[in-house]
Amino acid sequence: MKILVVGASGRVGGDLVKQLLADEHLVIGTTRQKEKLFDNDSYTQLDLDITASKDSIEKQLDQDIDAVYFVAGSGGKNVLEVDLHGAVKTMQAAQDKGIKRYIMLSTVFSLQTDKWEENPGISDLKEYYICKHYADHWLVNNSTLDYTIVQPGALKERAGTGKITIDDTSSGENAIEDVATTLAAVLTADNTIGKVFNMHNGDSDINEAITTV
Repeated sequence: MKILVVGASGRVGGDLVKQLLADEHLVIGTTRQKEKLFDNDSYTQLDLDITASKDSIEKQLDQDIDAVYFVAGSGGKNVLEVDLHGAVKTMQAAQDKGIKRYIMLSTVFSLQTDKWEENPGISDLKEYYICKHYADHWLVNNSTLDYTIVQPGALKERAGTGKITIDDTSSGENAIEDVATTLAAVLTADNTIGKVFNMHNGDSDINEAITTV
């Protein structure tokens, strides 16, 4: 498949691109960095500014892209422009371009605002959570895309386990590698289309866990 990864230079994005290339997909990674991120003949790079207009974003997208991943993030510096408006513009551009499959990296409980007060760590990220809430809401309720929204808990720089828990009531923690593996796995898992699920490290093999979504 030919896949666009918006945010290829990020922590999750980098691991995701590696896994997609290992699965022999053609990957277009977006980054504002000038140097090529991956030395692989199946990888190309696009300097895509998601703070630009929707029409500008759309003009840079190839017509034959099979799927879009949105794994970009502002790091808390420009949440409205990147995590909300930028995300929605990539959805609109994909839809206008006739691309159907869209996979969103979100955050745990983004659509369950009643959970926000129960989890103290969320209060420190309130603006980010509000932006993710409305971006995910737009994807679910305003788009015609074949979406999957993956909602991990806290991201940790540690070795992956290859095992996760899905739709637990706790926020939990995730090895970044396991989040990337989960994102790669949902690409061809049709049962995840139109679904939103949270995840954290657990006891189930990732591919087996995905079948339960």
